[in-house]
Amino acid sequence: MLPNIVITNLVLGSASPRRQALLKEVGFQFDTVTADIEEHFSDELKAQEIPLFLSQLKAGHLLKQIGLKQILITADTIVWLNNKALNKPKDFQEACSMLTELSGNKHEVYTGVSITSHKKQVSFFVKTVVYFKTLTQEEIEYYVTNYKPYDKAGAYGAQDWIGLIAVERFEGSYFNVMGLPVKELYEHLKDF
Repeated sequence: MLPNIVITNLVLGSASPRRQALLKEVGFQFDTVTADIEEHFSDELKAQEIPLFLSQLKAGHLLKQIGLKQILITADTIVWLNNKALNKPKDFQEACSMLTELSGNKHEVYTGVSITSHKKQVSFFVKTVVYFKTLTQEEIEYYVTNYKPYDKAGAYGAQDWIGLIAVERFEGSYFNVMGLPVKELYEHLKDF
């Protein structure tokens, strides 16, 4: 039993092994469902607006798959650099290009989270600033070849090799960069 919180009937709307592992580490028991939807958004949306919109879009799509007493958690994470979103890369070239852009720069990582039941929805976002060292082309190509970060926003995982050798520092939540700001999620679930 978790202290000060009794949450049952949780459903994580994500196939992400990182999100699943983080929820398990907190001690939550949950089922999973996945949303097979195109993650398109308007060019007018900026920074935190994008993952908030996408987490709500996923929730709307998945709500019909959960029971009346279940609570659905959906999330989306983007990397924001030079006033544009770096989403999941489509191929080797795009992944290398994204990492080249991130190299030697700071960027922001935004995760939007929606907690949804059949009665209400609460959405929030968390921002983390990440500072990257300057990477060599050899380091970039090694990482993309060996870690295939095609399922990761900005073409990298903070918990992977590239995070270990490239991230100089974080301002904010490390777990947010992994895709789920668990401390903030925990607090919102207590009040849900």
